Amino acid sequence: MSATATAAPAPAPSRLDDDDLDLLLLIRHFELALLDMFGRGELHGTTHTCLGQEYVPVALRPLLADGDHVFSNHRGHGHYLARFGDPHSLLAEVMGRQGAVCHGVGGSQHILRERYLSTGVQGESVPVAAGVALHLKRAEPGHLALVHLGDGTWGEGAVYEGLNMAALWRLPLLLVVEHNGIAQSTPTSAQLAGDLAGRARAFGVAHTLVTSTDTNTVRAALAPVLRRVREQGTPAVVELRTHRVGPHSKGDDTRRPEEIGYAREQDWYVRYARAYPEQFAAHDARQRRHVAEVVREVAGRPASRWEEAGRG
Repeated sequence: MSATATAAPAPAPSRLDDDDLDLLLLIRHFELALLDMFGRGELHGTTHTCLGQEYVPVALRPLLADGDHVFSNHRGHGHYLARFGDPHSLLAEVMGRQGAVCHGVGGSQHILRERYLSTGVQGESVPVAAGVALHLKRAEPGHLALVHLGDGTWGEGAVYEGLNMAALWRLPLLLVVEHNGIAQSTPTSAQLAGDLAGRARAFGVAHTLVTSTDTNTVRAALAPVLRRVREQGTPAVVELRTHRVGPHSKGDDTRRPEEIGYAREQDWYVRYARAYPEQFAAHDARQRRHVAEVVREVAGRPASRWEEAGRG
């Protein structure tokens, strides 16, 4: 969303428990560390950080069961860390070092672990998740398939094919849309006709809009949605209006300075630091040190070798 002079100030955030704050800050400093390492030429390929959007997977974390399937996208490090709390394996994957979750062949975007899968192919996960949701309906009722996607992904036909099947077959499929207002370098207003609520309505699928970036508020709004998907076995779309603080990838931010400034002013990180300075400072310093130690330890590992992990 673009900055506007008339935008109302966001309300003060609610106080988080220590575990939620630690996870938010772990994700934040992990992402910052990746950008720093890319800037120094220590990493190769690409990466897409979730700076500013960390609260989405943190809010969802206690609402998900181990038996649920999570499908992530190109901007998925926070989704992975919220699911597993394991920065070592993720950084090793990005760096191609021993202990990598996919032996170094998936990199930043393509990760498979237990019932978690991420992909950089936009829209790919929705029909796959619909198939998984069909299995869950038949074999594991009460579990769901959750797909993280951005507003730009709604230009992909696979999204509508998957949503159509989920509605027709009444599948426990939840689409979580992290709507940050820009698809790589294209503002949503220039590439999306209508709105997501109308598109969901066309399939008879329930749509929930959440505009808060407060972790507790988002969690409270999402809890009944996930409960309904589980109990009724019907799909739903959740649209979270959020802000991408960092670039699209490593350094390709095409937004105007005032738009970037507005996103940073709305950033949960800045607002929480102002509201709860003592709690924030202690936890922020601890997670900075933790991530620095993760970087030091993983960077010292030898390169990952597929044959050492086995081919089974």
